[in-house]
Amino acid sequence: MTNTEFTSIDINEFFPEEDQSPSSVDTGIVIFTEKQRELVKALRTNLSESQNDSLTVFNRRIEDLKKLAAAIANFPSLLERANLTGGTRTPTSLIDSLIHSNREGDTTLQLPSKATLGKGFLVAKLHTFSSMEKLARESELDTKLIKAIRDETISMMFLLLAEDVYLNLIRDTSLSMDSRRQLAISLLLLWEHRADQNITDISPVLQSVWQARTRLAPAFGTMMGTSELVMISFQLDEQWSQFIKTMLGEPGVNQAMEEFLFGISYEQITRLKNILRERGIAAISRNEVSNFLGTDVKTNVGEDYRDFYQQYSLRRDNARARKRLNIPGPHKTIEDYFISFVMEMNRKKQEKDTVAQKEILQTLGTNS
Repeated sequence: MTNTEFTSIDINEFFPEEDQSPSSVDTGIVIFTEKQRELVKALRTNLSESQNDSLTVFNRRIEDLKKLAAAIANFPSLLERANLTGGTRTPTSLIDSLIHSNREGDTTLQLPSKATLGKGFLVAKLHTFSSMEKLARESELDTKLIKAIRDETISMMFLLLAEDVYLNLIRDTSLSMDSRRQLAISLLLLWEHRADQNITDISPVLQSVWQARTRLAPAFGTMMGTSELVMISFQLDEQWSQFIKTMLGEPGVNQAMEEFLFGISYEQITRLKNILRERGIAAISRNEVSNFLGTDVKTNVGEDYRDFYQQYSLRRDNARARKRLNIPGPHKTIEDYFISFVMEMNRKKQEKDTVAQKEILQTLGTNS
């Protein structure tokens, strides 16, 4: 993974004064990154004349995405003062409302229109790239191009996931206020541009972990698969390795990891352990889980990004329910824990760098 250094963004860079001119803020959605534009161009170039019909449909979809982005851009920016029907909104007031919100359940109707519409744009873009991959495969194009398109599709899925993670963490009172404000700023930027450098850097790690998880055949009951994943983790990425070494000892993180690895809920894992203990069975395979639990559960999923997001959303909803009801089990997903860990490490690094820079400047000033 190419690790781009995280840069903290002060909301005052976008709105330092109450009377800042709106023209100084870039409010456009990132329709395509430079890499994505190259992939679109490469697909067009490599399609043969016999596939003109497919190319026509594809080009129409690209134009539709551009029109959709242009329409969303007409809604008030989240990075500048907006005079709305209900009153004036500023980036600072929006951040404060996110941090201090105690609403439970679906908050769709409380979110800014631009945030909700932008999510629809991202889903449409994701589907477009998924269609691009299918078209490239059917056309038997270069495997490197197919993989590059697939990786971009998965990266977009992680942007969808990141929005949920940011919302969860912003409301997490166990985090410092500075961390929650930084997360809120990241969320506003994600909503405004539908791009996020933090997640661009993190998504290859989570993708690698997910792929490792699909290759494992954990022994239910003994939970030996956990140790297998930990061993593999040290070969994946420095950030993930550091996360495992630092955080896996915490009960919530360990429980969230088990849910991620085994594909069933904390409650089902607990019940299965008890059943196997009572019957004196050391371990069972994935294929036997449904029989022992008495219900059909899907524990063996592929590498399809839709499977990943579906599994994540189930774990997310279960975690939110436990937190709301204050019952045992993980109150966060493993993605929550990992993204929070990475961003906190980056924030601390930036603070240290700032202090070091000040000390250097003071030394230079003293010696001059």
